[in-house]
Amino acid sequence: MKSQKVTVHVDPTLLRRAQERTGKGVSATIRQGLTLVAASAAYEKLRALRGRVKFSVDLRALREDRA
Repeated sequence: MKSQKVTVHVDPTLLRRAQERTGKGVSATIRQGLTLVAASAAYEKLRALRGRVKFSVDLRALREDRA
């Protein structure tokens, strides 16, 4: 994975709180935050589909498959 070094100004309180939550260092915490922001678009698309996708499940067939 290629990476890019960047300089950012971050509120120290926000960074400390984020690090406490992740239990990781500064770089890992920032990476995790950026990953969550990038994934949020996919989550929004999934939420938009809520109630629009229909499927049926045959519980008997699923249970027979286990035996």
